[in-house]
Amino acid sequence: MKLIFASNNKNKIQEIKNQVPASIEILSLEDIGCMVDIPETADTIEGNALLKADYIKRHYGFNCFADDSGLEVDALHGAPGVYSARYAGEDKNDQANNAKLLSELADKTDRKANFKTVIALHYNGEQHLFTGIIKGEILTEPQGEGGFGYDPLFQAEGMNQSFAELSIQQKNAVSHRGRAVSQLVDFLKDKEE
Repeated sequence: MKLIFASNNKNKIQEIKNQVPASIEILSLEDIGCMVDIPETADTIEGNALLKADYIKRHYGFNCFADDSGLEVDALHGAPGVYSARYAGEDKNDQANNAKLLSELADKTDRKANFKTVIALHYNGEQHLFTGIIKGEILTEPQGEGGFGYDPLFQAEGMNQSFAELSIQQKNAVSHRGRAVSQLVDFLKDKEE
């Protein structure tokens, strides 16, 4: 089975390939020659995932899936949320986003947050959504060298390390994306049988 993942984010692609069985081949946008930065203009995480999956289905006709993720911070009324990747500006700079988040939380004691991923799948003419959420908190300073995005600042409930301090396997076992991907994998395994 071949599936297009509507992304060129090498970190995300690696995380997902790490979780999917070998019987399912994951191709990136680059693999199918799509060099378009698909606009993410929806005002929800679900909406952006659907926009990206719909674009690939419409223009290429392949079975495909897309994801969108966001960090939702309680003290910031759910921000950065759908704007997580562009929180500090259109250039999607992780370090600038992290610095802005720390600055916004500087005088806040409530540091509760959750990470949310929604995967939109187009499969044989049907559309499906899979959602993964993990609760945690925002650290007062970055910890760890791994991961990407807000990983150095996010510590999941019950853990004493940031996502950036975990191996890819450890992160996939607990993360928002890991949870959404495992629902996707269960669905696809059922289809394979």
